Amino acid sequence: MKVKNYLSIFILLISCYLFLPNIAQAQGTMPKILSMRDRAKVINDWLYTRAQTVLPMLMKREGIDMWIVMSREYNEDPVIKTMLPAEWRAARRRTILVIYQDPKKKDKVQTLAIARYNVGKVFKRAWNPEKQPNQWAALADVIKQRNPQKIALNYSKEFGLADGVNWMEMEEMKKNIPAKFAKRIVSGEKLAIGWLETRIPKEMAVYTQVMRIAHQIIREGFSEKVIQPGVTTTKDVEWWYLDRIAELKLQTWFHPTVDVQRNDTDKSKANRSFAAKPGEEVILPGDLIHVDFGITYLRLNTDTQQLAYILKPNETDVPKGLREGMKVGNRLEDILTSQFKKGRTGNEVLKGALEQAKKEGIKATIYTHPIGFQGHGAGPTIGLWDQQGGVPGKGDYPLYHNTAYSIELNAKVAIPEWNNKTVRIMLEEDGFFDQTGFQYIGGRQSEIYTIPRVVKYLDVKKKKTAE
Repeated sequence: MKVKNYLSIFILLISCYLFLPNIAQAQGTMPKILSMRDRAKVINDWLYTRAQTVLPMLMKREGIDMWIVMSREYNEDPVIKTMLPAEWRAARRRTILVIYQDPKKKDKVQTLAIARYNVGKVFKRAWNPEKQPNQWAALADVIKQRNPQKIALNYSKEFGLADGVNWMEMEEMKKNIPAKFAKRIVSGEKLAIGWLETRIPKEMAVYTQVMRIAHQIIREGFSEKVIQPGVTTTKDVEWWYLDRIAELKLQTWFHPTVDVQRNDTDKSKANRSFAAKPGEEVILPGDLIHVDFGITYLRLNTDTQQLAYILKPNETDVPKGLREGMKVGNRLEDILTSQFKKGRTGNEVLKGALEQAKKEGIKATIYTHPIGFQGHGAGPTIGLWDQQGGVPGKGDYPLYHNTAYSIELNAKVAIPEWNNKTVRIMLEEDGFFDQTGFQYIGGRQSEIYTIPRVVKYLDVKKKKTAE
């Protein structure tokens, strides 16, 4: 074999090490996704465990001995949706759930259904229509037998997720129970929020895998499998994500968005309001791509924002200014999560984080929210993009342990390679807060991805050494 052939082979091998095509990302291992039947088993098991553990804790914490959650079919309270078994897609006719905590047995609750059927394994039927045709009268009997001192219904001025009882249901209930009990009705706001925001160990054992699925889908979309620079548009990528979610038999709770920031002189784009929805753009070499993406799986939601850079033909890495900007974004995340302390309100966490960011010279905007059964979940709001001075009401709610959050924020940074143009490093990763502190559920992005993906020799060497 001639020397030049050896040289050609050597160059080819080095190229494979340095510029491994991004298709390798798409061949990454996707975590196991359960069948629909197996998902139902998991959801129902979690629901049973939650009823045995979360409900007694909340009833005792809030000093309420009876909680009534009721809805009519297709007009469901957000709370009742999370209490129905997996096989139930909606309430049936009128479904009334009663949670009662005997003052003498505060470590347990009774869970009853004033309905024609058992509501799954948790809520046992406590109404026989053949003996008592009037459902409201049956509810009144249950109340009279237990003589609760406080009857909580889901109404709330500040929290939509805790305001699920409709006016007609509440009025009918008041008319059909003894007057002395109607006077004992109180807001179940804190019970509703607590139920929705509290995560149990069984859920958290799986939440990491749910996040890995979401991250894997994002990486597949941020690849040459999906993006052809100069041809593919941001809308093309958005719809690819929706198709991919459907292929995996998952759901999303919002339409994904993909947008770009680039080194241009278009001042109208540079000054575009943060509230403005990005239009369709053709993705070009040199673009910084941003995605906002979430899935729903096993009744748990994800909400993630990540970044990728389209390499120019002569580039092998992300420009240094963007890399340094990513570090600033990660630092802002650390500043925010260091403020998480049980009992602090969302507004207090926001204020502390913004003050520290300012001391460090970071131009920060923070708009973090709880996550779990809902994408924008129940619990303390930690800033809104247009309310950096705090959010009255929702921001005054305190942090509790065993709750999950989307750490959502951005840092404005000037990029030297882009004539000091200011870009937003927009990040969002989901995390969990408990007695040990805050930790990301499925890790977080610390480096901007590249398209095509660049695998450096040292990275390959580290992988081989680990193996």
